[in-house]
Amino acid sequence: MPAILNYLLHLATAAALMMAFFVIYTKITPYDEVLLIRQGNHAAALSLAGALIGFSVTVASALLHTGDWYQFLGWAAGALIVQVLVFNVTTRLLHMSKDQIEADNSAFGGLLGAISLSVGLINAGCIS
Repeated sequence: MPAILNYLLHLATAAALMMAFFVIYTKITPYDEVLLIRQGNHAAALSLAGALIGFSVTVASALLHTGDWYQFLGWAAGALIVQVLVFNVTTRLLHMSKDQIEADNSAFGGLLGAISLSVGLINAGCIS
């Protein structure tokens, strides 16, 4: 396959995965991030930003360290599942994410975002 087509295939797949992650992540959270962010809620923005960055780091690592499109897609899909599972486990352990995010507790939103980013970095390292 010509390099430009390979690039476009990987770029389109990565963009589709990011959109899928955004939709899935915002559906599983018990609050409406987009609405809260539109209202100026910093905690929701920090939490969602960390999740998106954490996932994108793993997607980037999968792009760098896989030999073909199928491997890339498999690793990136696995990373999506891990990020969603980590959110579920974290919020169950902390017992207060909905109230804290809706109350615009930036410290809590930052913590959720940092956990998501940390897991993304570890995930990315595991792929390499």
